[in-house]
Amino acid sequence: MGHKRVTLADVARAAGVSSSTASLVMTGRGRQLRISEAVHARVRAAAQDLGYRPNAVSVGLRKGTTRTLGFVSDSVASSRLAGDMIKGAIEAGREQGFMLFIGETGGKPAEEAKLVEAMLDRQVDGIILASMFTRSRPLPEDVDRIPAVLLNLVAPAGARVPSVVPDEERAGREAAQLLLDAGHREIHLIGAGPGADDWPAVSVAAHQRLTGILGALEAAGVRPSSGYEDPAWLPQQGWDAFQRIVAGGGGPPRALICFNDRLAFGAYQAAQEAGLTIPDDVSVVSFDDASVAGWLRPGLTTFALPHRALGRRAVELLLELVAQGNDAAPATAAPVVHRLPMPLRARGSVAAPRAAGA
Repeated sequence: MGHKRVTLADVARAAGVSSSTASLVMTGRGRQLRISEAVHARVRAAAQDLGYRPNAVSVGLRKGTTRTLGFVSDSVASSRLAGDMIKGAIEAGREQGFMLFIGETGGKPAEEAKLVEAMLDRQVDGIILASMFTRSRPLPEDVDRIPAVLLNLVAPAGARVPSVVPDEERAGREAAQLLLDAGHREIHLIGAGPGADDWPAVSVAAHQRLTGILGALEAAGVRPSSGYEDPAWLPQQGWDAFQRIVAGGGGPPRALICFNDRLAFGAYQAAQEAGLTIPDDVSVVSFDDASVAGWLRPGLTTFALPHRALGRRAVELLLELVAQGNDAAPATAAPVVHRLPMPLRARGSVAAPRAAGA
């Protein structure tokens, strides 16, 4: 059975004073009104004996802040890959004395609207709207009533909410450059490409990765040897794409850029079944740094999604907006996109191409 919360009235009765006197003492204003030290001592002793704790919401509302933030996501909390965004957000909030209320919508717009309203009802100082994967979509109507930041989301046209996302385009350039620097000129794309418009429409990450890859290849005077667009990005599609490359008549691929690690897992399996070794016969570069990437043999070279850093930066940015209050950027200002680099996890899946006949 739960315990009843000790109230200020309970403290006042135990100390033998009025509720207003107890309130003045507990809020530190008693000495200004010449309440005696003896009364101070009685009130504080009663509060300690009863285990009294001030109502954080009431105190916060008096001060104009509840020191709480809302974190609403589609499925970040239940995602093994993206869950570190929440860890980073909690860490950054705790360091500044803020607590996070966390809710998950399952990707349902109606649930998202309800959760945003619930956060507003709880007087949070700001709200983070997060997505498991980088994309752009409509925002709930009330999200801009208080300071707000998008995490792994890009604001749609007309919205003024700033966002924090991975620098996918830069990672794409670096992935292509990694293979170019190793001496590869025959490079196949699995997940998107070969053209600039060949990417799954739902994925901002796919578009930006492809843009970076094609930019680096074009600068080197190289065109993709092939490309295989697929919206699922699962191991089966990686395996299928590898088989299609081999069936194309040009022999097995020498280098692959897979648009996520799951596609790379399928390509690894197909290469093994074909009697090919990685990286001696086939070099593979990927994105995301899934937990299994380091356990493959050889380990998969991939560009990691900086989930923890993303969550941390989103809270830091949100607290900057909370601190600005009415001095925040004017409503006509364009939303700022904060892009965080995707660190390279260099393992053993890239090598120089073998000489012909080796």
